[in-house]
Amino acid sequence: MTDRQLVACAVDDRGVATLTLDDPDTRNALGERMLDQLIARLEQARDDEAVRVVVITSTGDRVFSSGGDLKAFADDRPITEKLAGLDRFPRVFELLAGLGKPSICAANGDVLAGAFGLALACDLVIAREGVRFGCPEITVGVFPFMISALIYRSVPRAVANELMLLGRLMTADEAAHLHIVNAVVPPVRFADVVAGWAGQLASRSPLLMRLGKDALHATRDLGVADALPYLQAQLAIAQTTDDLREGVAAFREHREPRWTGR
Repeated sequence: MTDRQLVACAVDDRGVATLTLDDPDTRNALGERMLDQLIARLEQARDDEAVRVVVITSTGDRVFSSGGDLKAFADDRPITEKLAGLDRFPRVFELLAGLGKPSICAANGDVLAGAFGLALACDLVIAREGVRFGCPEITVGVFPFMISALIYRSVPRAVANELMLLGRLMTADEAAHLHIVNAVVPPVRFADVVAGWAGQLASRSPLLMRLGKDALHATRDLGVADALPYLQAQLAIAQTTDDLREGVAAFREHREPRWTGR
């Protein structure tokens, strides 16, 4: 088995870590090796204080990712071995939720099946004009089990059922209308828009960004009565930080803030 790199990583001087899915022969299928490398890259980004934003994109310009590896689904390995490996998608989704840093899915091609879940797990999605989103697994005798929880939390129920039960693909414009995608960008502007959004995120206080991201993750499935006390406590913690005081001072003094992460 080759140790070829399937997920490239580059960190620029702004703290933007770009993770690139790079297995064009499989249309960047999210097989076990690809997911293992993606998990490792996300863990590195989480633990690296120099990284402030994670951008996930891919090689090629037609398919961002075709989703899970169908060959692996139908191979002859023992079911116990397959079951043991099924935790990879949940681990990716949990890593993105608990990253402590914002994430952008830069969808430069069709986002299909398990990759649709990957996009939904990111904080922001920027799509190139003409790309499609969806989970067509049912058309080949599979069902989007692992990503259905994310779909139901992100897509209106009737549309979610249509996507999962019929396998229909939606356009980027439709996904934007449903608030699944934040921006749909012409190809000639796509790289610049992704870089611009990533730069804006990287310019924010990494400490307050982490506190905010952690709060969103902890409270997203709570009722309001349970969420508010937690959020109140997090706001109190935020008010003890040097970065919050610096942000207020910079605003009043009409200058750029100088974050210390304290």
